[in-house]
Amino acid sequence: MAPFVEVCRYYKPLPFQCPCRSSPTNSLILPHLSLKYSNLRLLASKPSSHPRFKGISFNRSRVITAVARVEPEQLGDDGSSKEEDERVIEDSSLDQKKEKSRSQFKKRVVFGLGIGLSVGGVVLAGGWVFTLALAAAVLLSAREYFELVRSKGIAQGMTPPPRYLSRVCSVICALMPILTLYFGHIDIAVTSAAFVVAMALLLQRGRNPRFSQLSSTMFGLFYCGYLPCFWVKLRCGLTAPVLGRSWPVLLGGQGHWTVGLVAILVSFCGIIASDTFAFLGGKAFGKTPLISISPKKTWEGAVAGLVGCITITVFLSKSLSWPQPLVSTIAFGVLNFLGSVFGDLTESMIKRDAGVKDSGSLIPGHGGILDRVDSYIFTGALAYSFVRLHGV
Repeated sequence: MAPFVEVCRYYKPLPFQCPCRSSPTNSLILPHLSLKYSNLRLLASKPSSHPRFKGISFNRSRVITAVARVEPEQLGDDGSSKEEDERVIEDSSLDQKKEKSRSQFKKRVVFGLGIGLSVGGVVLAGGWVFTLALAAAVLLSAREYFELVRSKGIAQGMTPPPRYLSRVCSVICALMPILTLYFGHIDIAVTSAAFVVAMALLLQRGRNPRFSQLSSTMFGLFYCGYLPCFWVKLRCGLTAPVLGRSWPVLLGGQGHWTVGLVAILVSFCGIIASDTFAFLGGKAFGKTPLISISPKKTWEGAVAGLVGCITITVFLSKSLSWPQPLVSTIAFGVLNFLGSVFGDLTESMIKRDAGVKDSGSLIPGHGGILDRVDSYIFTGALAYSFVRLHGV
């Protein structure tokens, strides 16, 4: 800062009368010296030799000319205050992020427990309760899938199916679990639905049909409709009772604890353990990326998820008396882990191409329905195949 001159007064205002004016009332009130510049070097002024001010004397005891040069530490006052303000803003933003993360974690825990308890009750109930609940989840998941297909990110490289056809396919997917419970299989229904959808795409008016429309629609019928039906086959189709343990009447009795029910409980718990251990292991030890589709997943987290899934599967097999051989138990845990991981990665690939983080916002703290059930889509077919190959 350049040197500056400040004229100050000590005790009383000094009347400064200009010789060109006759009025004695006009006076100049000089400002008080600021305390900020306390280290000023003071110089006494001599009487002025200017002809207009000749005869005017400046009282040395009252008027001084202060010449000050601001020292480096005073120059740093404004900078330090700015740094402090920036530091306060950063701290407040960090606090807001921590508070938001805390709130998000609370939502995930609360809604996760609520979903877990609800799903557990539905699985134990079985029958139409389980099937209708699964059909509702399939309907919402199919709608989210077709919205992803129609999103800006995917639609840039392909022609999405018409909106009316997407809605029709979502309804068809929701009907598949119900038809599976009623008929026991849906081979004819799935084939007929695929034929109708293909004809609707080929005969649409005003547009040229594209292969991308057909492929995305057919995959949606398979991914969102056909694969979840294996859970109905597993829960309601395999009614052989689990031997080796007597169940109390309050828990449904021996006839209620079928191989299908126990297999679903073991699979669901294994998937939950896989996701939980993979998340914790990745947070604690994760360094090596697993795949570019999902950058946050690591090999260390995957190994932790595999260990957690096998551990829970072995523990539950001892408690529920199925499956009996240890080798079969470990194989069942590995299948559940693989189905969980590849289901998650498949949905991550779809969301990555769509350019979105979550498939929806239906569940606070969790995203959409498809974000929660992606690990279960392939696992149902793998678990059903294992049980049938196991001799049930």
